[in-house]
Amino acid sequence: MSGHSKWSSIKHKKANTDAKRGQLFTKICKEITIAARSGGDPAINSSLRLVIQRARDANVPNKNIDRAIERATGGGDADQLEEMSYEGYGPGGTAVLIDVVTDNKNRTVADLRLAFSRGGGALAENGTVAWQFELRGVANVAANGRDIDEIQLTAIEAGAIDVDVSEDGTAVEIYSEPSDLEAVRAALTASGVEVEKAEVAKVPKNTVELDEKAALATLKLLERLDDLDDVSRVYSNAEFPEAVLEAAAEGA
Repeated sequence: MSGHSKWSSIKHKKANTDAKRGQLFTKICKEITIAARSGGDPAINSSLRLVIQRARDANVPNKNIDRAIERATGGGDADQLEEMSYEGYGPGGTAVLIDVVTDNKNRTVADLRLAFSRGGGALAENGTVAWQFELRGVANVAANGRDIDEIQLTAIEAGAIDVDVSEDGTAVEIYSEPSDLEAVRAALTASGVEVEKAEVAKVPKNTVELDEKAALATLKLLERLDDLDDVSRVYSNAEFPEAVLEAAAEGA
């Protein structure tokens, strides 16, 4: 699995603390509100359906999901929220993409600039690094002793275009076109495979290998960005050394 995917898994573990979980719930509910502005019925709004599934994967309570949809469909202040993306460079020349949902663009930009400045990076002009990423459906699967070849075949038959297996064979990351993500997830679930998380994400076309010093600095920057209230997703093309990821996992 790619270094950035492993960082995402570590981040997921860290989200188990009450404070982190509450912040994650708030961020996902903002995404639900944004998606629901195009229609509050997930049966006909695929974007809303996907983010609701992401919320359920993160154990967001149903009442929070319902409230987020009502915020979009019942008037209120939902129209004040904007969904935007920003780009930047991290230590070692890594590319960083940040998706935000905000009601105050000036505050968001100021917070991002400060985070990059403290983290040894810098915000960049639009289009500077975005071309290095592509939109993909990404499903994270726990092998749980299942035959990896069987999991791969099920995914590919459902529309997957690439499968990445961790070195120890315990985790599988499956990539698809965004429009095929739901079909891939459904096929895996039907075959008894546990899908831990499935979402549409910006995946780097190529990664940048970092030495230990740059990797540590990059991890701190990504975490600093991810901790901002307005930030919904953070992506990078960093490839982290195993020793750095293991140390980060122990501190999760």
